[in-house]
Formats: sequence, structure tokens, C-alpha cells
Amino acid sequence: MSTKQQKLQARKRRTNVKARLSGRPRLLVFRSNRAIYAQVIDDAAGKVVCGASNLKGKSGVAGATEVGKTIAAQAKKAKIEAVSFDRNGLRYHGQVKALAEAAREAGLQF
Repeated sequence: MSTKQQKLQARKRRTNVKARLSGRPRLLVFRSNRAIYAQVIDDAAGKVVCGASNLKGKSGVAGATEVGKTIAAQAKKAKIEAVSFDRNGLRYHGQVKALAEAAREAGLQF
């Protein structure tokens, strides 16, 4: 599969996910070559409620698991129990999956 096709598929996944988002805050995941980032965004207020990354910690799946636990703890501190999971066009695999499962185990509902 060419890079152009991959970009088109990611764009299609991104629009499909955003079309299904409900009125809840969303847990946005961004992954770069070096780190994975997660933010809880309240679209009604237009604000970022909390955020976490693994820039100074572990990398890979272990780092994503830590980010998931951290973001869930911060969301609970901000009195947010349920979020919509926005993977930003990324496939639900590897680091994204580890982050989501860690957040669920820490008590965040998707």
C-alpha cells in the first residue's frame, strides 16, 4: 500500500470517528515518532481539561500504558467519568490499544 493510500485511509478513519462523537468530552490520542500524547478535550467549552505524554518516561507500549493510567487519573480528578475515544485516524493497535486499555482499567469509561 502506498503512502498516499495510507493517508487517505487515515483521513477517512478520522472523519468516521468524529462523526460518531457524542456530547461527552473526548480523549484525543496523538502519536509521533518519539512519544504518544493524550488529551481530554471539552468541545462544548472549547478547552483542554487535562493532558499527558511519555516524553520523559518509557517508550513504546509500556509508555503508552503509563500515559493511559495518568490521563485517567487526571480526568477523574477533574470529575470526568466518561469520554469518547478519538484515536485521530490511528489504527486501534499497539500503543493506541495499550493506552485505551490502561485508561479503561484505571476507571475511565468509553
